[in-house]
Amino acid sequence: MPITYKKLWKLLIDKEMNKGQLRELSGVSPNVIAKLGKDDPVAMESLIKIAEALEVDFGDIVSIEGKEND
Repeated sequence: MPITYKKLWKLLIDKEMNKGQLRELSGVSPNVIAKLGKDDPVAMESLIKIAEALEVDFGDIVSIEGKEND
């Protein structure tokens, strides 16, 4: 299932924040930020911390892209 965090990166641009500031604000590890940058799955707990820190809903930071047909 292809996960994407494009919404999160757009939100950070809108808030004029960088990944380091997000890490400090949310309290997630640098490893989590690295995984997000690669669109790798991360623990739900980490995503909730990020959503709460940014004061947004979970759906505002993560989405699932449909599988393309060949």
